[in-house]
Amino acid sequence: MARIKTVDITTTTAVRLHAANDLRLEEFELPEIKDDEILVKVVSDSVCMSTYKCAILGTAHKRVHDDVAEHPAIMGHEMAGDIVKVGKNHQDQFKPGMKFTLQPALNYKGTMWSPGYSYEFFGGNATYCIIPAEVMELGCMLEYKGRAYYEASLAEPFSCSVGAFHAAYHTKMGVYTHEMGIREGGKLAIMAGAGPMGLGALSYAMNCDRRPGMIVVTDVNQDRLDRAEELFPLEEAKEKGIDLHFVNTGNVEDPVAFLREMTGGTGFDDVLCYAPVGQVVEQSSGVLGRDGCLNFFAGPTDPDFSAKLNFYDVHYNSTHVMGTTGGNTADMIECLELTAAGRINPAVMVTHIGGLNAAAETILDLPKIPGGKKLIYNHLEMPLTALTDLREKGKEDERHTALADIVDAHKGLWCPEAEEYLLANFITE
Repeated sequence: MARIKTVDITTTTAVRLHAANDLRLEEFELPEIKDDEILVKVVSDSVCMSTYKCAILGTAHKRVHDDVAEHPAIMGHEMAGDIVKVGKNHQDQFKPGMKFTLQPALNYKGTMWSPGYSYEFFGGNATYCIIPAEVMELGCMLEYKGRAYYEASLAEPFSCSVGAFHAAYHTKMGVYTHEMGIREGGKLAIMAGAGPMGLGALSYAMNCDRRPGMIVVTDVNQDRLDRAEELFPLEEAKEKGIDLHFVNTGNVEDPVAFLREMTGGTGFDDVLCYAPVGQVVEQSSGVLGRDGCLNFFAGPTDPDFSAKLNFYDVHYNSTHVMGTTGGNTADMIECLELTAAGRINPAVMVTHIGGLNAAAETILDLPKIPGGKKLIYNHLEMPLTALTDLREKGKEDERHTALADIVDAHKGLWCPEAEEYLLANFITE
């Protein structure tokens, strides 16, 4: 497999949005960086469902500028790579050769601009891009000292779940103060939680400093639940003081009654809903216990999406609903620190890898592609490939067999050794 055409620091190859459903892989000139900007090489970027929403909506998306046809926006915001050149205003803090990642939720001066949606020369689906001044001004440019680039790319989506844990809150009768965070030692349900984001939430819940005493993960896909239990053995959870269960609600006549019975009838203190499906939302509402906090995490594409909520419980049992769409910079830093310490493993989210040539098609087809996170390596050409297909592809290319051996030795998970082999053997200078 040949590498995408080698570029110098004045040009880049990137996937850019021109209009709704119009993504193009293009090579173009980059301007010279200003004193308050930084030029970076983007090694990896993981594909987010939010990027799919941006791609199909075009200028109807709130983060996309109206003149995107004239000034196409680079896609991708879950990026990691190396610093190439630093403007003089930032040379005391950042140096060429440093690894980086960043917090993309800028919200700079009240705007909704963000990399991967709004910038002509800044985004993750690019070989090189320019980090604008506001990223450094907001403290969103982060040095990454870890081993693998993909871990830094996944820190952003992982931090979204971390933010959901921190944003949860609970109350006391007669006291008008919210106690922030999930209930320590409490009961947590992760609904529709055997997908990539749910597994990230589970990894965090089992290893954070505010662990619940009980976790129930639900889904309707038994294969995904079986894989989740393989990655998170019940005995391992028990050693951490957690009563962990995986439940296929598709096999239960009355999921709400079944789940509530599992809690001894109390219901759950915290519920994370990971699917924008009315039935799942209503189940999430139904399993809340007294003062239960429901985080509707899964963003729907339908602006009129709605579901039933038990307002009797809102009034008499103090149940409450909220939603979070991302983490903040502190959440990302926490993810990076926990990853470096080996306490969490973002790789539980990854099921596919591919080159920049596969990014546009992957983004537009994302809802149709099974599995978890799709990880793009920008400096090589490779079709989007499931980790489970590596060995079959090895029949035609022995490098895939070597990758399959590495992945299989790590419970079928992507890992630093696999990334290092990929970057050393699939890119030709």
